[in-house]
Amino acid sequence: MSRRRPTRSTPSAPATSADDLLTTLGRLTAQARRGAELQHARVELAEALQREMLPAVLPALPGLRTAARYAPARTGLDIGGDWYDGFTLPDGALAFCVGDVQGHDVEAAAMMGQVRIGLRAVAATATDPGQVLSRANDLLLSVGSSLFATCSFLRFDPVTWELQSARAGHVASVWATAGGRWGIAEDAGGLPLGIQPGEVYPVTRRNLAEAGAFVLLTDGVVEGPSFPIDKGLATAAEVLVTGVCGGTAPEELAAGVMKVAELTGHSDDAAVLVLSHDAGPAEAVVRARGGARRVARLTVRPPG
Repeated sequence: MSRRRPTRSTPSAPATSADDLLTTLGRLTAQARRGAELQHARVELAEALQREMLPAVLPALPGLRTAARYAPARTGLDIGGDWYDGFTLPDGALAFCVGDVQGHDVEAAAMMGQVRIGLRAVAATATDPGQVLSRANDLLLSVGSSLFATCSFLRFDPVTWELQSARAGHVASVWATAGGRWGIAEDAGGLPLGIQPGEVYPVTRRNLAEAGAFVLLTDGVVEGPSFPIDKGLATAAEVLVTGVCGGTAPEELAAGVMKVAELTGHSDDAAVLVLSHDAGPAEAVVRARGGARRVARLTVRPPG
């Protein structure tokens, strides 16, 4: 009787399994690379859209100087929502606004452009900032967007030196005077734009009787994972008053306030808009000017 030779147990195709693993890893790597490249392209597109939609110049006039700063998100993934703007109204007054569209990337950047253009359109016929925001809110709702936007809108009267403001769910502004006073302008406001039809936005009026600065900003400047917003606003106001008392130029004031973002550990984009103003004119000067608002020729200053 012949003896059978024992059979050896062999591993189940180890070479084939290794090849399969390498193929799978290669495919996943390629997919990840394509995904990263796509995300990078979307971020670059959003940032390009946003920068192109920001104004090339800001309005200014004797006694009122303006400057702005914008900083993209540190991570490169949260681009697209913040904006600032400034323009001349038909009656000679100046309008300024800062806002933030919910969400990020290309969709938010595109919506930011629509909101900015919409604000300019409705401001031409509105009587005050509250009406501007109310009409812009209804306009945004009419296009059926799923996004909403926060916004602060100002109107500066070059004859009376009055600053009117309204805000739609936006972070408070900060102010400081050459005499060393400073504060956080937490004025009454309404819901963000694009949430509820018929929303009403209260208007706050300030007479700029003392030289100083009024600063609009977005939450990316003053809030972050390790920095509560109340602390950020107070820090921004303190930086501002130090600069104003030292006679700092508007461009440097904007840069100084923007540096507060470095303390917050923020990941969002950020915007700052500075209105640096002299003391308001005496009553006699206002009367002497008469209809100066109707004939004023305003200069422009590029944002810093």
